Amino acid sequence: MRSLVFILTFLNILAWNLQAYDKPLRALLVTGGCCHDYAKQKDILKQGLERRLNITIDHAHSDDKSTNPPLPIFGKANYAKGYDVIIHDECAADMKNPEIIAGVLSPHTNGVPGVNLHCAMHSYRFGDFRKPVKSGADNAKWFEYIGLQSSGHGPQQPIEIKFENNVPFITKGIQNWTTQREELYNNIKILPSAKIVARGVQGNRKAVVAWTNNYKGTRVFSTSIGHNNVTVADSRYLKLVARGLLWAVKREDMKIINPKNETFDLNSKPKASSAK
Repeated sequence: MRSLVFILTFLNILAWNLQAYDKPLRALLVTGGCCHDYAKQKDILKQGLERRLNITIDHAHSDDKSTNPPLPIFGKANYAKGYDVIIHDECAADMKNPEIIAGVLSPHTNGVPGVNLHCAMHSYRFGDFRKPVKSGADNAKWFEYIGLQSSGHGPQQPIEIKFENNVPFITKGIQNWTTQREELYNNIKILPSAKIVARGVQGNRKAVVAWTNNYKGTRVFSTSIGHNNVTVADSRYLKLVARGLLWAVKREDMKIINPKNETFDLNSKPKASSAK
């Protein structure tokens, strides 16, 4: 009898786990702010990732194009409730309120994985962020979450991306490539908790362009690539983001689909010059 109870219990647990793994991941994509075509890019990212992964992506978007957009997550420390991962693709360089920033970080501090794209690296900066910040300082908190401190970028020119094998799951099947016009974000400081995924070369300038971070035990993946629509819609970029996301949520078992004859609407273009 005990053996039968054990077997039935085991089968129930197994069935529950299989059911949980069949459920799509839930992601919240945060977009809005200065200098980028977020109106298009939010849809490109949603379509591109949902075509590749078993995932449902919801938007937290603001049409505001300032450097301090009123993002719908501000002031809501529980904004990540019910989500498996948060994708930060906002450009909020002039959001300097420590309480708001703490609220943005709250889910990640409490264990929700993060994926950060492009201008997320230049958001939530204050104080003398052009110099290496001190560990534990108020203006270091966002950089400590990301794992890297950046303060600006150069001109829009192609970037030669070269991958390293420090996080094998993310780079599996991904080849080096050269982007079209893109921005190479500088590296003021790379934290010890970060692992380099890829480096970029643009003329005589070099920088880390993709990496992971261990943020208080929570997995975080970031890439500073992704300024222009043509890059965001590039199948190689979407594959990188998809693999980085699966690594962040510890779902390396999930199948990744490679869509054929994929198209996106890339018509609109950014109207503002990029923030530095």
